Amino acid sequence: MNANVTAVPGHPHSAPHSEVEAVHAQRELGFWLYLMSDAVIFALLFMTYGIMVGNTAGGPTGRQLFSLNNAALETALLLISSMTFGFASLSSRQGNRSAVLGWLAITFLLGAGFVFLEIREFLGMIRIGAGPDRSGFLSAFFTLVGTHGTHVSVGLIWILILSAQVAVKGLSLPVTSRLFRLGLFWHFLDIAWVGIFSVVYLPGLL
Repeated sequence: MNANVTAVPGHPHSAPHSEVEAVHAQRELGFWLYLMSDAVIFALLFMTYGIMVGNTAGGPTGRQLFSLNNAALETALLLISSMTFGFASLSSRQGNRSAVLGWLAITFLLGAGFVFLEIREFLGMIRIGAGPDRSGFLSAFFTLVGTHGTHVSVGLIWILILSAQVAVKGLSLPVTSRLFRLGLFWHFLDIAWVGIFSVVYLPGLL
């Protein structure tokens, strides 16, 4: 048996923990409810952006500010990070602790690259006077994209904390349950970004 294997849900060598599993199932349900509330927040931000996108107050438009190459690179980083997180989840099911840590590290680097590109974009816009106070369009843009970027930053901190738990505690039931919830969160952010790319960047460059 793999030396990295510890108590993994569904593993034939794991002892039954019906009460503990029930607790974690309740937490996962609660996390689904949180994600639904987060989806409502993003829906409202998308709606606000759709209303304000034409209110440039004589300032720059998306065509003048957005870079398709930068947005495409951000999209690629986040999509690939979602795939690498999926590999981490598969490795946890196999009880391979070292593989989980490796895939989480790669996911972290990809997510950090995404955040770096987003911050660079924001600073570049502010430097030329296109900050969130310039117009309703830019206020809605910074709020929507910035909210997503903040979520990704929280996800990166979560990855670091969970990686430490995997390294110290192994792939126990509580740890794998947290990994599952983090996966839901990370994939949700991926879906939200596809919406931002499709609704904000592509139309803004046309």
